[in-house]
Amino acid sequence: MLTSKLPDVGTSIFAVMTQLATEHGAINLAQGFPDFNPPAALTEALVRHAQGSQHQYAPMPGLPRLRELIAAKTARVYGVAAPDPATDITVCSGATEALFAVITAVVRPGDEVLVLEPAYDSYAPAIRLAGGRPVYVPLSLPSFRPDWDRVQAALSPRTRLVMVNTPHNPTGTVWTEADWQQLAELLRGTEALLLSDEVYEHMTFDGRPHRSALQHAELRARAFVVSSFGKTYHATGWKVGYCVAPPALSAEVRRVHQFVTFAVSTPFQLAIADVLGDAGSYDYLPAFMQQKRDLFGQLMQGTGFELLPSEGSYFQLARYQQLAPGEDDVAFARRLTQEAGVAVVPVSPFYHDGTDPGLVRFCFAKQDDTLRAAAERLNHFSTQR
Repeated sequence: MLTSKLPDVGTSIFAVMTQLATEHGAINLAQGFPDFNPPAALTEALVRHAQGSQHQYAPMPGLPRLRELIAAKTARVYGVAAPDPATDITVCSGATEALFAVITAVVRPGDEVLVLEPAYDSYAPAIRLAGGRPVYVPLSLPSFRPDWDRVQAALSPRTRLVMVNTPHNPTGTVWTEADWQQLAELLRGTEALLLSDEVYEHMTFDGRPHRSALQHAELRARAFVVSSFGKTYHATGWKVGYCVAPPALSAEVRRVHQFVTFAVSTPFQLAIADVLGDAGSYDYLPAFMQQKRDLFGQLMQGTGFELLPSEGSYFQLARYQQLAPGEDDVAFARRLTQEAGVAVVPVSPFYHDGTDPGLVRFCFAKQDDTLRAAAERLNHFSTQR
């Protein structure tokens, strides 16, 4: 008889809500993916390389040219010394594989990993599969900022890894330089490593910069920083991401990566390399996504939802108590999908214990017409209450 290593883990809430949306013909603002195509230059490059001759395994850490371009982009965007393409950069099959490779590489049985909640649902299963113990630290409500006293209290000699996500999924909060400084002070003198999930790095709003762990020299020395081309280029189905870390840490990531996927699709890497050298291929993103955030906010006025601030990412949290006093978030999300024809994600699955803050998450990385159609349905739903 097989005994599951993750007996309490079922299908992710994102897949559940997407399936429900399909069943009910709902507009899917639940799962975090755009409903528009990647930049034309990128898809044209993919066609060109798909019709070319390079279809065999890429080098395990990633194509050298792509890693060189990642290094140059990192230096340009963050104003730091470029990571060494040969030793510091590993191209992975999406950010999720990069996260899994890091956790599997460094977490040993009995190790503790600090997870700030609410948190993306892939973190804890990877920690547990590695034999580690997630130590959950709730972010402060309603701001979802770190509570540094709680973080300090959670640190112990067994802390192997601290996980950070900025811009944050699902809340849209963005870390400041002061946040990084606080974390550096707490980790100083410890052996704890840092895993910084920065997949929404190019989506910050209102002139707010994205601050990366790579910009903090003290933290960079102990950090794995994960990025996603799928997010940056509206191509989540391509599953291409990368991890930047010092040589000794990158070497451990590669030990795992080579036995998980070995190498990422060669034509996809070639296509990304063709556009990555053009800064315009990502510099437009803050204004582009802010326009969608602002449009969605305007459209949602009068729907009965109370929108929380979204500083970055492509997610918008909203309170729904005016529409459904006392109803739990999972039940409301299901009912909204079925009755209003708009799928959202409840926030309680982002907590290990199902904490329900009375919030749902919308994804606004959609065509403007999609957002207008969703708002029309939500307005109709609100008038039926």
